[in-house]
Amino acid sequence: MKFSMYSESDRQEIEALFTRTFSDSEGQSEGKLIGQLVHELMIGTETDDMLGFIATEQEQIVGCIFFTRLSFSSPAKAFLLSPVAIDTTHQGTGIGQKLIKFGIRHLGALGVELIFTYGDPSYYSKVGFRQVPEEVAAAPFKLAHPEGWLGQSLDGGSLEFPLGQASCVEPFNDPQYW
Repeated sequence: MKFSMYSESDRQEIEALFTRTFSDSEGQSEGKLIGQLVHELMIGTETDDMLGFIATEQEQIVGCIFFTRLSFSSPAKAFLLSPVAIDTTHQGTGIGQKLIKFGIRHLGALGVELIFTYGDPSYYSKVGFRQVPEEVAAAPFKLAHPEGWLGQSLDGGSLEFPLGQASCVEPFNDPQYW
């Protein structure tokens, strides 16, 4: 298994991976929605505001994650981990956790202080995420599942001081994703 940053030439394969993976797990309409989100992220987000990482096996992309900039009223260098897709045939093998850890190490080396995600606490706790109260850092939109708003500090600090309201990159600026 090889982990690396994605490149422009990977766009179609990545979009197909997200569409297929989310269609398999959440239904075809969710697959199309997330595939479109990934398309918009890759073509419409400034280079400094997004990082993508892939897992490849035998030159085929079997996993992909994205980190996009989050801004708060309080100064903090923060990113959002979302979305994440691991090919259905490779799920449950630890690739997702290894890919997330690879991405987190890369962001830490770039001086990123905080990472947030919105997802399953039992899964993301395995890679260091903890629940973040809204009073500490409010998500960009009202959350359908507030227990899924998670974060971690990469610089040894804590997530206990108030950061304020988060704002996200344009492709995520839609309540349907929250």
